[in-house]
Amino acid sequence: METRETDLVKSDGRMEGWLYLIRSNRLGLQYSRKRYFILEEKCLKSFKSKPTSESQEPLRSAVIDSCIRVTDNGRESFSRKVFFIFSLYNALNHNDCLKLGASNPEEAARWIHSLQDVAMEKATNSKRRWQPYRYPRWMVKLNLNFIICYLKLYNLLDRLNDSKIATRKHSVDWTSSADMHVDAMTSDVIAPSQWKIFGCKNGLRLFKEAKDNNSSERISSDYPAVMAVGVIEGTCEAVFRTFMSLGPSRSEWDFCFCNGNVVEHLDGHTDIIHIQLCRDWLPWGMSRRDLLLRRYWRREDDGTYVILCHSVIHSKCPPQQGYVRASLQSGGFVMSPLNEGKECVVKHMLSIDWKIWKSYLPKTSARSMTIRMLGRVSALKELFRAKGGDQFPSEFLTGEVESIHASEEQIKQEGHMMKLEDDKMEDANDAPVSSSSSLIGLNDTSDEFYDVPEPSEDKRDMNSQNRQQAVVQPSLSTAANFVKKLHGLTSQKNDDMELQDMDFGSTKCYGSTLVKDSTFNKPCTWAASDPSLFLVRGPNYIKDNQKNKAKGTDMQMVGADWLQSDKREDDLAARPGGIVQKYAAKGGPEFFFVINIQVPGTSTHNLVLYYLTKTPLEKSPSLERFVNGDDAFRNSRFKLIPYISKGSWLVKQSVGKKACLVGQALEVNYFRGKNYLELDIDVGSSTVARGVVNLVLGYLNNLIVEMAFLIQANTEDELPESLLGTCRLNHMDINKSVPVDSINNT
Repeated sequence: METRETDLVKSDGRMEGWLYLIRSNRLGLQYSRKRYFILEEKCLKSFKSKPTSESQEPLRSAVIDSCIRVTDNGRESFSRKVFFIFSLYNALNHNDCLKLGASNPEEAARWIHSLQDVAMEKATNSKRRWQPYRYPRWMVKLNLNFIICYLKLYNLLDRLNDSKIATRKHSVDWTSSADMHVDAMTSDVIAPSQWKIFGCKNGLRLFKEAKDNNSSERISSDYPAVMAVGVIEGTCEAVFRTFMSLGPSRSEWDFCFCNGNVVEHLDGHTDIIHIQLCRDWLPWGMSRRDLLLRRYWRREDDGTYVILCHSVIHSKCPPQQGYVRASLQSGGFVMSPLNEGKECVVKHMLSIDWKIWKSYLPKTSARSMTIRMLGRVSALKELFRAKGGDQFPSEFLTGEVESIHASEEQIKQEGHMMKLEDDKMEDANDAPVSSSSSLIGLNDTSDEFYDVPEPSEDKRDMNSQNRQQAVVQPSLSTAANFVKKLHGLTSQKNDDMELQDMDFGSTKCYGSTLVKDSTFNKPCTWAASDPSLFLVRGPNYIKDNQKNKAKGTDMQMVGADWLQSDKREDDLAARPGGIVQKYAAKGGPEFFFVINIQVPGTSTHNLVLYYLTKTPLEKSPSLERFVNGDDAFRNSRFKLIPYISKGSWLVKQSVGKKACLVGQALEVNYFRGKNYLELDIDVGSSTVARGVVNLVLGYLNNLIVEMAFLIQANTEDELPESLLGTCRLNHMDINKSVPVDSINNT
């Protein structure tokens, strides 16, 4: 095991440290270049070495403004090194992007949050977007005092110009307290506990899944869900990397483990792994077991790590002779920081079908085997106590770098030739670079002609030939994962009492393709959730961080759509014949708030929720500011609280119960009409979202999904918060979505 070292420094709004530029050469192979980055005063600067003075000129630089999005791309391996990747891209031009890597997840998380905070600050004039942080050459020849006066005057005029724009857009300073108050609660939903304790063993508390009295389904005794909870003297990151390891060091704590490897790397957060279990701990006479799992991981904003697994079938790893393939229904690990991050609480949950068929084995054997397997947490606890805590296995990615077909000698020869070529061009690369107007400038594009790693870097990454996508996708945050999952699960429609006076006829129209069922009994229906389930910021939240039960909603849900199309469907509220346009034709005071969740795939699915208010916008200051604000303001305020009230632990854990700012996790397009504002949320804009959707789709018919939407309050005059609306989706069915063409043709 090895201890991590880092040069990351953060103080007074300044962030600096070593990162890796991830780039592709002419052959499509990805490789890394180590650079020293400094983030200061909305400027990201790149150096080849750590600068020795404040006046040292950077190799490249770019301005970070409100159009910059930052997305977490998870883990990738290049040249047999593991990086935690994140990307920056311009929301106005997705080709203008930058891919960076950190040596560990904590560094990546700090950079992501710092960049997001800077991007959320009061934006510079959009006309100056992406100007590099360099003085024009003609200014260098001028007197230094003149330059200083010039810059002061320029900044003053720019501030005045920005203030005029902000006033014209009816915007407010939405960053003044956005980051000053971090929600102390781990959940924004009031829900009963899913677990009941039944014992304690080796310092671990053991829980079983509690029965749902409101459910007619009986929890299966063949593979019951069991969870172990314990405290480990190590950081969440160290424990996370230890759990992810499939190398020899795993045998130091995992007494069930014999061998493991990665079958396929799907993306930075998801892979397919194969684990062979040893026979020693199994009951006498029982054949060896193996598991083929889809593994997904993420890091929460509070430093919590989540690893979720479930069994899958994969053509590259069929059942093997001598092994019986067990089926993991759901399982994983949750590592939450404790004692200022020096320790962590570990939750390990398993629900396994061991495929026991021999009659002489008792029925309790499956449960006892699952409980014994949970004892791995106790073994890991002792390992960290013995080895000193903040350590992790150096080979935690063993098996995750696919086999390299070229021989080591060939790689060495190629690396030597490339190094010679790189040495010839090094002087050219170090030459002053002309001003760049985009993030691409930070990519050292002049080096692309040489396609050579630096001498300090390892050999070329042959593994990168596996479809490494340079397309940047917004994500971020843990909160983003939530939205994504919800889409896969969602589909809705609504007929409100307000709409009963409207005559829709027997044909389908936008706003009426999903049926309402207030009894919560019919599948593939929608209803309004109880607002008191959700917690919102109280009147003194800035001082006490206190959240209270929501007392009601500002808008009423009046309809829902569950649509299917072969292309992306935008601005559905403007479609003729829909409920929004029928109200617009009447010229009444009604205003619609439409949420269109777009789930890409072989067929694009849209979950569309329609909320209505008869109160004039002028009498709802928070809603008026949001409707008339700019996109940056809207992205910083629109919030979703998700809740899976019925479903497996796997899905509940992947979705969570914490509020998230949707615009910071996913791309949102806004459409303003005469009597509506529509938010089109692109789930496909996030890699994490797609991974979650794939995880959830298999459970869709067995889920009850509840959501609440609100506008985040950041200042005292905006508090307390109130919900815009709620929604409950009952046992959605992707096969019951309505084709858009069938509506357009009616």
